[in-house]
Amino acid sequence: MSSPKRVVLAYSGGLDTSVILRWLIERYGCDVVAFCADLGQGEELITVRDKALRTGACAVHVVDLREAFVRDFIFPMLRANAVYEGSYLLGTSIARPLIARAQVEVAAKEGADAVAHGATGKGNDQVRFELSYAALAPHLRVIAPWREWDLTSRSALLEFARRHDIPVPVTAERPYSTDRNLFHISYEGGILEDPWSEPPEKMFLLTSSPEAAPDVPVDVTLEFEAGDPVAVDGRRLPAVELLAHLNRLGGEHGVGRVDLVENRFVGMKSRGVYETPGGTILHVGRRALESLTLDREVLHLRDSLVPRYAEMIYYGFWFAPERQALQRFMDECQKDVTGTVRLRLYKGNVTLVGRRSPRSLYRTDFATFEADTVYRQRDAEGFINLNSLRLRIRALRDRGGAA
Repeated sequence: MSSPKRVVLAYSGGLDTSVILRWLIERYGCDVVAFCADLGQGEELITVRDKALRTGACAVHVVDLREAFVRDFIFPMLRANAVYEGSYLLGTSIARPLIARAQVEVAAKEGADAVAHGATGKGNDQVRFELSYAALAPHLRVIAPWREWDLTSRSALLEFARRHDIPVPVTAERPYSTDRNLFHISYEGGILEDPWSEPPEKMFLLTSSPEAAPDVPVDVTLEFEAGDPVAVDGRRLPAVELLAHLNRLGGEHGVGRVDLVENRFVGMKSRGVYETPGGTILHVGRRALESLTLDREVLHLRDSLVPRYAEMIYYGFWFAPERQALQRFMDECQKDVTGTVRLRLYKGNVTLVGRRSPRSLYRTDFATFEADTVYRQRDAEGFINLNSLRLRIRALRDRGGAA
């Protein structure tokens, strides 16, 4: 196979992609275009452009994807209530298909014949990136250096960086890696690889520890329209601003920390620590509103499909037809999820304290324990008799009895 002429690298400025940028130039003698997706990393992006150029990039694209990230990826995922293995709100997983989509768009603009990423051969991200490339730009060559080079450890990468005078934010004393976006921040590797070891408190960037959080709880009111949050405490906010506001509020009160040993798509278990303050608040709030507005069978059917939907995102099948078809069902279920939820934040907890909806199916006149005129309690006897009939017949058969 001939060497690529121009490669667009998904570049973060961290250890792996900084080394990869230089390695691509040395290995293939090609032009490398650094592409950095602005997903809300904040100050991390300040030095990205200069660092990429100093490391050898022929061009740098820093693309603001924050609005698309929240509107087209996070909110659809939240409408499906996606949670992987009971805890993980998929903050890293949901970012990868958007990064890949924007990366192939840059490749088209630059006339590139290849794309590259910094995911390791042990992780999920290699699958997420490459399934997305295949769905969106199957003609592009994919280069995954971690599956090609002989730099087989973080320490080897650090040595390569030192030899080539590449500054990196990771040191041997603090070797865990992080991935941050507007929805969450993840931590893995290094000192976190021992699942018995407690994460160091100084590691967390978005949330206060529950012990250090304010001693006075705060109530927050969320308004939803067709499953999407539109206002906080009576103030309508654009999607990005709304999520950023809830991140600050939840982070102050220690909301959204998760420590999970998860099953990677490639077959091994790994430990990840996550902070998702705003996403946790939105997840709890939507579930509360759904309890008022969703039909029982629709809710139960939807919930039975949530693990499968979450797997599709975790495994990297965002652009697959099955995820797109299931998304249409999830969105249909959300059409009546409109109303207001009141939540209380206190020392890492999100507690529901009230909900109401103009589309509510909850009827006090039916549910009351007081006297009513709309429900005949004697009707329950026939309902129970019919539903128990198959159980009675089975018991009579097994006992050899007669009816």
